[in-house]
Amino acid sequence: MRGRGAVREATGTVPAELLPALVPPVWRSLPWRALGTAGGLGLLLAATTRLPDDAPGADVGQLVLRLTALTGALGLAFLLDDPARNTTATTPVGRPRRTVLRLAFAVPAAALWWATALLLTPAPTRPAPGPATLEAAGMACAALALATATVRFTRAAQAGRATAIRLGTAAAVVVLVPNRWGLLGTSADPYWVATQVRWAVVLGAALALSALWTPEPLRAPWGRIRDHLGSPPKGAPPHGTPTAPAAPASTD
Repeated sequence: MRGRGAVREATGTVPAELLPALVPPVWRSLPWRALGTAGGLGLLLAATTRLPDDAPGADVGQLVLRLTALTGALGLAFLLDDPARNTTATTPVGRPRRTVLRLAFAVPAAALWWATALLLTPAPTRPAPGPATLEAAGMACAALALATATVRFTRAAQAGRATAIRLGTAAAVVVLVPNRWGLLGTSADPYWVATQVRWAVVLGAALALSALWTPEPLRAPWGRIRDHLGSPPKGAPPHGTPTAPAAPASTD
């Protein structure tokens, strides 16, 4: 019981003192290249609505902003990439605090980026900012939920590539779903309100799953048994290694 109390004390009070010292390494470990590339491409997409002499309609603007939001979400898929993950798993500062610190850097930048994308869209082309922002938030949180699941259930330090592939696959599936039951309806559709409700469900589910999967999993008893059965005792040869036959007993 004393050991558990010491661990609880180490993980409860020490991280608050170590948090300021954690800011520089977390800042350096953020995937700035992926975030910057995706953010730049997204803003270029939003700016294409200004190329025609006559501003496109709101439906075109909605399509462009959806593609812009998806591009930004693909960048956020790399947010949890941490090359030093396997060396920081046992530090006093647990994964939830490190993840919150990453989000503290990324969320304000993402909000500013999305506001810039909206401003780059001409007023006649710009759809209602509320529903467009809801969809962008749903895509971003879905990307974070997929990345969190990859980190939680695998040992991969770089979860971004697999997460981006899964997010792109999900987007392709959504395109195939009819608008009556899908997420890509327009404001002219009679089921536009239902589409926004579905986006709200996506956002809520992504936030809930991210919060559920962020903490490090407790080591299950079956995992310890599996490791025990899968690894030979100390000093014993690995499984499948042939052993030399025993010498015959002496008859002297």
